Amino acid sequence: MSPIILESSDNVNHSGEARRDAVLELIHSIMHQYRSQQFQALRDGQHELTHMEAKVLAFFGHRPGATQSELARHSGRDKAQVARLITALRERGLLHGVADPADRRNTHLSLTDAGRAIQQAAQAEAGKLNALAVRGMSDEQQQVLLELLLRVKDNLNRGE
Repeated sequence: MSPIILESSDNVNHSGEARRDAVLELIHSIMHQYRSQQFQALRDGQHELTHMEAKVLAFFGHRPGATQSELARHSGRDKAQVARLITALRERGLLHGVADPADRRNTHLSLTDAGRAIQQAAQAEAGKLNALAVRGMSDEQQQVLLELLLRVKDNLNRGE
């Protein structure tokens, strides 16, 4: 296999061969660039979503009827921050809540039609960025990249 030449402005050594310790630095740099472009599109779009608002809409888009507590557990955010996000999205008419008949302290949340439309637009934007990121790669190359990244993830999950 030939050496990997890295040609970008991140903090990775560009001496011709990739440093073995540069893998996670490069993954971090790519994710930072992706998120920056995604959040810019969200901020500049007609809906003016923050990163966390988009994540909340995606969560309830994939888990209609989930609760605020489930979102807090899933996101790792504190309950107060989650409560503020949900309140703001409900006030904007993007989330709808129904009290749990068995426990009125719990509210099951779902996207409204407007929330669903915004969440789908955010997904479409993510799809565009994904297509941009793999432009020029064959289907086979994309599959190899995916398999290698999954191996990195599995290695980290297993630990030592």
